[in-house]
Amino acid sequence: MAIYLTEKSKILVQGMTGAEGMRHTRRMLAAGTDVVGGVNPRKAGRTVDVDGRALPVFGTVREGIDATGADVTVVFVPPAFAGAAVMEAADAGIGLAVVITEGVPIHDAVAFHAHARSRGTRVIGPNCPGLITPGRSNAGIIPADITKPGRIGLVSKSGTLTYQLMHELRDVGFSTCVGIGGDPVVGTTHIDCLTAFQDDPDTELIVLIGEIGGDAEERAAAHIRDHVTKPVVAYIAGFTAPEGRTMGHAGAIVSGSSGTARAKKEALEAAGVRVGQTPTETAGLVLAHLEGGMRTAIV
Repeated sequence: MAIYLTEKSKILVQGMTGAEGMRHTRRMLAAGTDVVGGVNPRKAGRTVDVDGRALPVFGTVREGIDATGADVTVVFVPPAFAGAAVMEAADAGIGLAVVITEGVPIHDAVAFHAHARSRGTRVIGPNCPGLITPGRSNAGIIPADITKPGRIGLVSKSGTLTYQLMHELRDVGFSTCVGIGGDPVVGTTHIDCLTAFQDDPDTELIVLIGEIGGDAEERAAAHIRDHVTKPVVAYIAGFTAPEGRTMGHAGAIVSGSSGTARAKKEALEAAGVRVGQTPTETAGLVLAHLEGGMRTAIV
């Protein structure tokens, strides 16, 4: 099993013919992902050779869906046009839109998230690495060769920390890894992924990676306390972050006592979550549980 993405997923790449789109289309194909074409209105009707595979370029997402049965789009469109790209995909009936683009204006993100939700389209991102179901499909920019299929579900605000935990726990492996992005407004939340992993029979343990800023982790802790019976291990980035300074992501900023790593850690621990002080310690907590050395109490 997996969440959101399986080997049956058929993927369009909006912006495939650009430099980043083409680079990561190659990587997705190499990982076994069923990329069925790209979308670029200015290059519609062309066929692009990608490492020996001929991929059609469509003028619209609707044309791509009609021709290929695509149900996922990965968006590599520049920030000024990303919102329109997601709305087009939602209007065409795409089931999942993975928005890799960073620097999307918050106003645009609010608008396209609301539009996509009204059309029944799930959005992951923006400013995210995407998601991967190891050995089956990879939608985005997550390296496919640093882990294997396994029993852990991972949801993370941070791309690089996603990769680190995947690598540190590579001998165990993952059901699905979802990088939700660290912008102030994202389409899929920690809670969405926690719910999906809770319902996935092949996910045994969940790893949650958060960071300073906002209250998403506190809300996730309340959800875990009330609705999640599987063990959860967490890491919160930003224990040494200075007050009032944005750190990496637009949403990662501490204001006074709000959004601190300490407050998030305390909320998660109160819900029965073990929280590591470093990524390596977090991986160790996961291994200890899976090896039977940790008693986890989910209240």
